[in-house]
Amino acid sequence: MNSIYLKIALIFPLITLTSFGLNDAPPIKLLWQTLEDVDYKAVYLPEYDSYYWQPTFGPKIKALQGKEVILKGYILPVDIDQNFYVLSRYPFANCFFCGGAGKESVVDLRLVDKKKKYKTDDTLTFRGILRLNSDDLYQMNYIIDNATEYGR
Repeated sequence: MNSIYLKIALIFPLITLTSFGLNDAPPIKLLWQTLEDVDYKAVYLPEYDSYYWQPTFGPKIKALQGKEVILKGYILPVDIDQNFYVLSRYPFANCFFCGGAGKESVVDLRLVDKKKKYKTDDTLTFRGILRLNSDDLYQMNYIIDNATEYGR
C-alpha cells in the first residue's frame, strides 16, 4: 500500500510540470544573420530547360531544423485570399521580391490562424517550427510551420 502512495507522490509532480508547460523549452530566437548560413549551387532542370539555385544549408541553420523558433520581421502579403504571407528581413521596398535582397531574407509563414489578415510592412514577431527546404523550388528555402504571433 505504501508503494502506491510513493508512486503517486513521485509521478504527480511530473504530470503537473508537464500540464502547465513548465517542462517545455523556450523558443530559440532566430536571427536573420543565422539564415545567411547557406550556399547555393546551380542545378539544371531538364523538364524546364533551366537552372535554379539549390540551397545547401550550413551547420548553424541545420541545427535549428525542426526546432521552435521566434523571428521578427516585416510582413509581406503575397496572396491574402490564400493566407500566404512572408516574413522579410527588410521592408517591402528593399525586400527579396522588389529590392534585390537574397533568398535568405524571406521566410514563408504557415499560419495557424487562417482568418487573420496582415498589412504590408507590419513589424511582427512569429513563433513556430523551422523547416528547411532545398528540394521544392515552388516553396521558399525557409518555412515556419504552425506560425503564431509572439509577444504582441
